[in-house]
Amino acid sequence: QVQLVESGGGLVQAGGSLRLSCAASGRTFSNYAMGWFRQTPEKEREFVAGISRFGSSSLLADSVKGRFAISRDNSKKTVYLQMNSLKPEDTAVYYCAAKIWGVVHTSTEGYDDWGQGTQVTVSS
Repeated sequence: QVQLVESGGGLVQAGGSLRLSCAASGRTFSNYAMGWFRQTPEKEREFVAGISRFGSSSLLADSVKGRFAISRDNSKKTVYLQMNSLKPEDTAVYYCAAKIWGVVHTSTEGYDDWGQGTQVTVSS
């Protein structure tokens, strides 16, 4: 099991940027494929981005392609979500998730461990 703590959320105006971080503790970080999801009260948790264990491959949801980027630093046990050109519809609680020995999944069922989430609010 790995413990995940997200940070970097906040309030930003439309068009602005934020960088979310997810710090892991516990087992060897490079054993885990990582994902970012988001959720609002009106919607189910949805996939945003995922990255493979050593960062060689990544996947972005269509809704964030060209605006968001996912990266990781295994030496720091951290995965990042750089969010640019933010829109009000990006407002949500953002969660990071981990899957040991896994590949990137777009479904929540593909992940074993979750952080507590960080709120991102984009004002118009």
